[in-house]
Amino acid sequence: MIYRFTIISDEVDDFVREIQIDPEATFYDFHEAILKSTGYTNDQMTSFFICDDDWEKEKEITLEEMDDNPEMDSWIMKETRLSELVEDEKQKLLYVFDYMTERCFFIELSEIITGKEIKNAKCTKKEGDAPKQVIDFEEMAAGSSSLDLDENFYGDQDFDMEDFDRDGFGGLDEGTGGNPYDEDRY
Repeated sequence: MIYRFTIISDEVDDFVREIQIDPEATFYDFHEAILKSTGYTNDQMTSFFICDDDWEKEKEITLEEMDDNPEMDSWIMKETRLSELVEDEKQKLLYVFDYMTERCFFIELSEIITGKEIKNAKCTKKEGDAPKQVIDFEEMAAGSSSLDLDENFYGDQDFDMEDFDRDGFGGLDEGTGGNPYDEDRY
């Protein structure tokens, strides 16, 4: 059996990688295949996250042991096989490659190929350049200055203080001798 994963980036539109790998390979093997396909170095903290259909993180698979609490489940890349946590087509994962800024790749198990085997992971599709592996906070802030900061950025431009019900903040005046949000304090 072979897992075929498709990897995309929200930073680079034409970036796509497809990696085929044995389901019995470890997450570390998959991590190395991603690094090789992108030209990234192996000197950064990285993690995989198993996600639900809405890309919400559920389980983290770390490069190194991070939690020594025996009551919490923890998964380490070198000790966890792909098949332990990924078994269905369309399963979604995140691969955080820049831990400080939480930049990541979006990964989907595109296909489970039965009746075939693969010894080592291989990149079967390589399009576009990978985003820069690491950026600092100043670069990130400079890159985000292109946000559309119009009057709708913080919500409804028709916001009105009268929309808030003063009495809706129940319990504030109990034991204090009056509501601290009285009309004359606005």
